[in-house]
Amino acid sequence: MNSEKITKHVLFTVSLIILIISTGILASLIKGAMPAFKEFGLKFIIAPDWNPTEGRESYGALVFIFGTITSSLLALILCIPLAFSTSLFIAEYFKKTRIASILKTLVDLLAGVPSIVYGLWGFYVLRPAIISLGINDQGFGIFTSSLILAIMIIPYATSLSNEVIAMVPDELKEAAYSLGATRLEVIFRVIIPNARSGIVASYILALGRALGETMAVTMLIGNANVIPKSIFSTGNSMASIIANQFGEADGLKLSSLIAIGLLLFAITAIVNAFGKFVINKLS
Repeated sequence: MNSEKITKHVLFTVSLIILIISTGILASLIKGAMPAFKEFGLKFIIAPDWNPTEGRESYGALVFIFGTITSSLLALILCIPLAFSTSLFIAEYFKKTRIASILKTLVDLLAGVPSIVYGLWGFYVLRPAIISLGINDQGFGIFTSSLILAIMIIPYATSLSNEVIAMVPDELKEAAYSLGATRLEVIFRVIIPNARSGIVASYILALGRALGETMAVTMLIGNANVIPKSIFSTGNSMASIIANQFGEADGLKLSSLIAIGLLLFAITAIVNAFGKFVINKLS
């Protein structure tokens, strides 16, 4: 058997293992979530109740779905202009300079920082700043958690966008400059059209990370099982409720937490599928 066939078999085996693992995860989530769906039906998805009192147990995922989607989308909105500007700074305006090299190294370093570190920084630095500005008396809430999520995903999105922008052929940009185009025209008429699918992909991946983030959000969102009245109110997320209550849960409550995990899995899959659709349209 030659090396090409060996490589082909190895790649097929690894791909099959990944498929089996993914299927196993999904199957175990479905199995664990079935008691909750049998008890509450599909109303579990839109029910706002979370009452663990024995004999009056009532569980629903709406509060946590709302908190997860709201905080993640707000984080993405804050992330996009900063990540895009920084990636242009590194890959276009100051490419191959010392400052761009230093900034790129710093961005790559921040992209790999564990989320708990961001959570601690947010709790001891960002939260007191929010309180001092009078935005929130306790410093907890959707807005605070969105800020820390944005700070977390900016380096991640910047690093990916930077690589995509740097891959735009210099010949295309030089041709535009030779025709009298300005730097701004080159960015919007050459770089973005050629790199847009990769840039969009970087933001979708960043959103995926924000959706599943646990510790940083748990420390700052307030962990209140109510739908927030505004972005400055406290709330809860799907990952946070699982992290806070999974260790002590059993019976119907445990099944409900697993059901929330299954819904988070589904939301992430939908976001990724939508992202691939958009990327294919832009390519």
